Amino acid sequence: MSKNTVKTYVLLAGLGGLLVIAGSFFGRGGAIIGLAIGLVFVGASYWFSDKLAIRSAGAVPVSEAEMPEYYRIVRELTTKAGMPMPALYMTPDLQPNAFATGRNPQHAAVAVTRGILNILDWDELRGVLAHEISHVGNRDILIGSVAAAVAMGITFIARMVMWGAMFGGGGRDDDSPNPIALLALSLLAPVAAAVLQMALSRSREYEADRTGARLIADGEPLARALAKLDHGARTIPMAVDPVQASKYIVNPLTGRKVRFANLFTTHPPMEDRIRRLRAGEWQS
Repeated sequence: MSKNTVKTYVLLAGLGGLLVIAGSFFGRGGAIIGLAIGLVFVGASYWFSDKLAIRSAGAVPVSEAEMPEYYRIVRELTTKAGMPMPALYMTPDLQPNAFATGRNPQHAAVAVTRGILNILDWDELRGVLAHEISHVGNRDILIGSVAAAVAMGITFIARMVMWGAMFGGGGRDDDSPNPIALLALSLLAPVAAAVLQMALSRSREYEADRTGARLIADGEPLARALAKLDHGARTIPMAVDPVQASKYIVNPLTGRKVRFANLFTTHPPMEDRIRRLRAGEWQS
């Protein structure tokens, strides 16, 4: 069993446990309801995390007749990597960006934004797609997708708990919610979600850069692409739920003023990523 598979199971178990704990604040019946919700959420996070990511991005499938070069590059890369062809999508966003999602290489999808097609040449886009194919091959798209689903679940729990603290207090008995505990959970859960996203993403991006450059035997196309994408993310805003930001090759929130933005720093410093690629570290 791979390290990322173990991490995925831990994340899913943690989400289920958190839902049970949150429900227990409302008494024994609440814990049972929390367990039921947890089982549904855990199952959905595993089986439908890719569909959730695609839907949240507003991505639509594209055919080979519509984008033959897109298909040619991805087919070349997956053949070289010994992987099945993923489903290909495009989003309407003008910010240049891309992401991969899916629970395994047999159920993977790659999406590019409309904006990325406007600023990258095909060699640079090949570097970006090699990065995304590497996420698939490294088996870390599942953990990224599940992490996003877990973070969304934690945010949902925090809101549920907050409303419970505001409106749940009537009579006071042994099963009454503890307002202090409820308030603490509602405040800390979004922070935990952000830290979770940050911890999962940075090392994965370095590894996908390295593996992607190795796949095309050149780090320069991806380095040039990253510089352009970083500039685009800073100048062209994109409406993205912060818990989904980690799935993109560059942080789509870079140009936005987001509350607690430093908590959503899910990517390594761009200068360091470009430096590593141009220094040839991917060859080691």
